[in-house]
Amino acid sequence: MSTDSDIIRRSRDSPAVFGELYDRHASAIYRYAARRAGEFAADDVTSETFLVAWERLESYDTSRDDARPWLFGIATNLLRQHHRAEASVLRTAAKTASREAIADDSDRIAAEVDAKVATGRIAVALRDMAAIDRETLLLYAWADLTYEGIAQAMGVPLGTVRSRLNRARQTLRTQFSLERPTETENHHGRPEAAPRNA
Repeated sequence: MSTDSDIIRRSRDSPAVFGELYDRHASAIYRYAARRAGEFAADDVTSETFLVAWERLESYDTSRDDARPWLFGIATNLLRQHHRAEASVLRTAAKTASREAIADDSDRIAAEVDAKVATGRIAVALRDMAAIDRETLLLYAWADLTYEGIAQAMGVPLGTVRSRLNRARQTLRTQFSLERPTETENHHGRPEAAPRNA
């Protein structure tokens, strides 16, 4: 199987070959963009990512076999232009995650409510996080890049990636420690019933 750098090298002489790079990575770029800015923006970001990649084909370092960090770096830069869409997605996720009274107390319903609440807390933390830390965290969590891949995608030293991820994790820990139920609440956030005397 050819590497991404092989495809890029061949694309320089045969433009049609570039389609192989698109076929290989477009769905991952789309999913990453959709999670960050919604499906409407994801279509644009995916198309723009490969257009920019095509325009910068000559500058690609072919000693790097995996083009994913390069492509995710382009997508991340493009997503900055769609920051309003991303902010809207995070606001919506945070709002829809607020708890609602549910009559059915089955385990399945409780698990769904807990998952929505957790999603909302994460959305709030992501929304409130510094943009550069959020981008670093999402490249790690949603694009599945290594620390080295993130450093390459963002054009920063490895130590900077570590610092940004540490700050992002601290923000998440702080958000979850502030939102934990108190001891007088059960795991669904409702007050515990008073113990009955036998």
